[in-house]
Amino acid sequence: MARPRILVVDDEKKTVESIRLYLEHAGYEVAVAYNGTQALEEMTVAAPDLVVLDVMLPRMDGLEVCRRIRAASRVPIIMVTARVAEEDRLAGLDLGADDYVTKPFSPRELVARVRAVLRRAPPSDSPGAVLEHGALRLDPAAHAATLGGRALDLTPREFRLLEAFMRHPGRAFTRQDLARAAFGESFEALDRTVDVHVAHLRRKIEDDPAAPRRVVTVFGVGYRFEGADA
Repeated sequence: MARPRILVVDDEKKTVESIRLYLEHAGYEVAVAYNGTQALEEMTVAAPDLVVLDVMLPRMDGLEVCRRIRAASRVPIIMVTARVAEEDRLAGLDLGADDYVTKPFSPRELVARVRAVLRRAPPSDSPGAVLEHGALRLDPAAHAATLGGRALDLTPREFRLLEAFMRHPGRAFTRQDLARAAFGESFEALDRTVDVHVAHLRRKIEDDPAAPRRVVTVFGVGYRFEGADA
C-alpha cells in the first residue's frame, strides 16, 4: 500500500526539515514548498493526501493558498502560524482548514495531528484518487486520462482543467474559479485564455465539440461539468 504523502509548506527551511524528519520517521512520504506559488504547483505535481501549511509565506500568504486549494479540492489542511490571536486562528478554519497548530510546536504533536486528521478524512477526498465519470477516467497520480479506454493527449493545463471539472460535477465554474482552481495563477493573467483552453479540451473529450454535452456553457456564469455521459 502506498504511503500517505504530506505536502509541507513553510519558508523556514529548518522548520521544513524538522517536520520532514518526523513525518518520514512516522512512515509518510513528504513533498515540500517554500512559498505560496510553489505550494499550488506542488498540489498538482505531488498530489498530497494532506497539506501542512504555514500562514506567513512569501509571494502568496497561507490563507490565500488555503482558499485556492479548497476551491479545487477537499484535501485535509493543517494551518501553522506564529500568530496567537483567536481571529487569526479562526481565519484559516473559516477558509476550510481542518486543524490549526501554533508555533512553537512539538513535531511529535504535529505528527499526531496529521494522523488524527487523516483518520477523519474520507478516502475519496485524496487529490490522488482516480476520478471516473461515465467513459471518462482521470488518474491524477499517474497524470493520465482516458475516454472509453483510449488515452487522451492533454496538455498540463487541459489536464488540470479537466481535473477541476471532474472533482466538482454539476458545479457552475466562473472563469475566475477555473483560473484559480486549475491553473494556480492570477485571474488577470488567464482571463483571455480560459475559453481557449476549454475549447481545446472539448475537442478532445466531446463527441461533437460544437454541441458539447460533458462541459457545457452556463450563460452569464462560465462552465459546468455534467458528470455522466449524456
